[in-house]
Amino acid sequence: MIYVPLVLALVNSLNPDRSASRPPPVLTLHWWSTAWDDTGARAALWTSVKAGLGATGTALVLGTLIAFAVARHRFFGRDALSFVVVLPIALPGIVTGIALNSAFSTVLEPLGVGLGLFTVVVGHATFCIVIVFNNVVARLRRTSGSFEEAAMDLGANTFRAFVDITFPLLRSALFTNALPAFALSFDEIVVTTFTAGPGVRTLPLWIFDNMTRPQQAPVVNVVAAVLVLLSVIPIYVAQRLSADSATGGRV
Repeated sequence: MIYVPLVLALVNSLNPDRSASRPPPVLTLHWWSTAWDDTGARAALWTSVKAGLGATGTALVLGTLIAFAVARHRFFGRDALSFVVVLPIALPGIVTGIALNSAFSTVLEPLGVGLGLFTVVVGHATFCIVIVFNNVVARLRRTSGSFEEAAMDLGANTFRAFVDITFPLLRSALFTNALPAFALSFDEIVVTTFTAGPGVRTLPLWIFDNMTRPQQAPVVNVVAAVLVLLSVIPIYVAQRLSADSATGGRV
């Protein structure tokens, strides 16, 4: 039953009528060309892509570094650090959004930095880090640290050992982490509402603003259909990579 609304969105995008008549008298691609010419939708799509790439890149770097600290070292407060990193994914989005909005208003605005794309990236990265952290920690705990130690015994420095030994072992995990992190950032709307400011509108915000406008309903259906179709590719790739990683090394 979960796929029925997705199929209806696709059918409505091909309906020549602005109203969702059932069944459509004919199928047409008119609204698809209209959506392509909609500058607001294209600008919102590009904003979402930039925000998603920025949040994903930030999450990959910070999440991996924190995962290495937790999995490879013992120090005071390690469990507390793990809890703090994972906590944002458990908090309601509206709580996170309000807290971030208050923090940005208190810290950044006195420095002349207002709400915009940068604050959206920071807001999205707070929960994208959780995905990267959890998966990298799990991969590191299944990978012996003796590989890096052996490389350093042979003369490699820490950076060289990471590039030649650790990174190849984590490469598939990092890529499969990047896909859901980007997807999570791409469709986020609650946190974005509190961190975007008046001049930034992502695609989910654009859809939400235009859903109540009857003249824009067919274009919204087209955008929803495109997002559904595009979502199949990264999900399939991530699933295949996860399956290959889980069976890797088995005879």
